[in-house]
Amino acid sequence: MTDIKPLDGTMVLVAITKHGAAQAAKLAPLLPQAVVVTSQKFAAVFDAVPNTVKPYEGALRAQIPLLFADYDQLVFFVSLGAVVRLIAPHLQSKDVDPGVLVVDDAGQYVIPVLSGHVGGANAWAEFIAGLLDAAAVLTTASDVGKTIPVDILGRELGWRVEAPKINITRVSAHVVNEEAIALVDERANAQQDWWTRPTPLPSTIHCFEHFEDVDAERFAAVLWITEREVPTETWQQWHERLVVYRP
Repeated sequence: MTDIKPLDGTMVLVAITKHGAAQAAKLAPLLPQAVVVTSQKFAAVFDAVPNTVKPYEGALRAQIPLLFADYDQLVFFVSLGAVVRLIAPHLQSKDVDPGVLVVDDAGQYVIPVLSGHVGGANAWAEFIAGLLDAAAVLTTASDVGKTIPVDILGRELGWRVEAPKINITRVSAHVVNEEAIALVDERANAQQDWWTRPTPLPSTIHCFEHFEDVDAERFAAVLWITEREVPTETWQQWHERLVVYRP
């Protein structure tokens, strides 16, 4: 099971096939907060499950707007292609879309499809894979490369990210492309509590205690953990290469 703690929030398990319902019934008791939504045809499969079960009639497509509105994590025991077609009309942005995951009928793979980082689907995929003795299929570059997730660094510690979206995009690219990155942690008694992976910190990440010690010519970008106000001139100097974290 992963050491990454998934986000809190509401969750729904969606099953519309015989084998999918069996897998969902196996998983549901291990996730007591999860609600089960299933076709009326397979509702009896969940008779012994302690979770709340909501059978539906008709097409699953009609349920999608409600699922998007009511739950933070949507776990589908449905084919990946079908899920993509079902959710496509309802996508807005990674800042508001729920996490969407797919579990195959055999319970061998858990695939985060949408909102892997910000929405928490990646962490949930690893967690659920551990419960099912399955494999989590992650495609987010920072997770595959075991490096720093720029957009959610320090989230488990309650940090707030401060930067234009373009900065987060550009700096994320520098990180996953293994360019030299300066990480400045100006907290008193700073420690690497922001690094939660079991693997060592990548050699491309260079740690500093003071922002002034960073050579702008040497590093592609800076991740700056600070309580200081950041002058406009600094944002301009590090054009699209600076992301600030507020502990």
